[in-house]
Amino acid sequence: MSIILFSALAFVSGCKNKENKKSQITISKDSLKTNNYVQIATGQYTLYDNDGNVLDAISESDSLYGQDANYLKGKKMSFTKNGNGTITDNNTALMWQEIPTSEGFNWQDAKEYCENLELGGYDDWRMPSAKELFSISNFNSGWPYLDTNYFSLVNNEEVDKSEQYWSSNTYVGHTEEGGYNAAFGVNHATGHIKAYPAAAPDKEKDHKGPPPNRQPPPGQGEPPENGRPPQNGERPTGNPLLKHVRAVRGTVYGINNFTDNKDGTISDNATGLMWTKGDSGKGLNWKDAMVYAKNANIADYTDWRLPNVKELQGIVDYSFAPNAKDSKNKGPAIDPIFNCTPISNEAGTDDFGYYWTSTSAHFRSGEPYFYAWYVAFGRAVNNEGKDFHGAGAVRFDTKYEGGNLGEGGERTYNYVRLVRDIN
Repeated sequence: MSIILFSALAFVSGCKNKENKKSQITISKDSLKTNNYVQIATGQYTLYDNDGNVLDAISESDSLYGQDANYLKGKKMSFTKNGNGTITDNNTALMWQEIPTSEGFNWQDAKEYCENLELGGYDDWRMPSAKELFSISNFNSGWPYLDTNYFSLVNNEEVDKSEQYWSSNTYVGHTEEGGYNAAFGVNHATGHIKAYPAAAPDKEKDHKGPPPNRQPPPGQGEPPENGRPPQNGERPTGNPLLKHVRAVRGTVYGINNFTDNKDGTISDNATGLMWTKGDSGKGLNWKDAMVYAKNANIADYTDWRLPNVKELQGIVDYSFAPNAKDSKNKGPAIDPIFNCTPISNEAGTDDFGYYWTSTSAHFRSGEPYFYAWYVAFGRAVNNEGKDFHGAGAVRFDTKYEGGNLGEGGERTYNYVRLVRDIN
């Protein structure tokens, strides 16, 4: 029996999946499975101090207790190689393209590539949402932030920042690089989520070349012959101005179902997590954020914790941004059922803050984990307050004032939204 698969991602302009127009491939209903928004572990099993040094153990009384590796929340990542160029996520039931084409795409072309892909006997492929794409990120070691035992990168030999993959989520706000035409992507080399320009400048549209920061591997210096789309497993030369894409199929994953409990808490019935409706009200460094969580007593619950990076990214609502073009979409990148403390950013503009996670980060492979990941619910800005990454971006900050500087735009004192398990 053939089926029609729709992407139910709300507020994503220009990304409504069309009815499957190819009937030659029959897809069984039994081949797709519906899961709730099951939470997936980050893969980070190591504890770190404020300077990124590895710790063997931390007692519950220690001020650094409460890290991702203390709680190990979420289901352990589990994948199956299907032997046909696809990978099945055994937790989410999503099926992924194993080997992405290294061809560069703007956002629209990436969407069309996915919808026209025939792979593994299926033709209902689509572009993944940011939450779906982030769900396969692995924070065990980084560089890459992906388990390459299952998922191939465009270049597995020399991992660099060009491993940027489109998501279906367009940015409703304005970025310095993309204006009002940006879309989110996941960088599987660096771990970030960023709003990238959705199209290359007109004068650059026909430019072809190797991915940035590297030379093309042997035998990959020419575009596909006869203009045919690259096939799974082939490695044609990409466009340095554009991004890559990894197609997915299956029931859309990552849809929240919030309930206001009227006691200062919000339940997400899809994930089984309970969140604080409000935040810390002031910025804290990373260690103090964990102390704040440990001492919290909200709605008579005392088992609050700092969320890991996947949990916190999981409540981002990409249909909102402080500088959204449409007034109905203006606000922090989160469902309006939540409250966010307003701030004035580095440019003196009304904005919203960054929020700490319990997951540590490092700037380059082999360096200490000086930093911790945060989710920007307001603009993700540089030192001048210019939005280069978009509200809903995932980046990292130094853990304490005077610590190692990393990406630029460090704030050190970020906000906290607490989480606990409902059951």
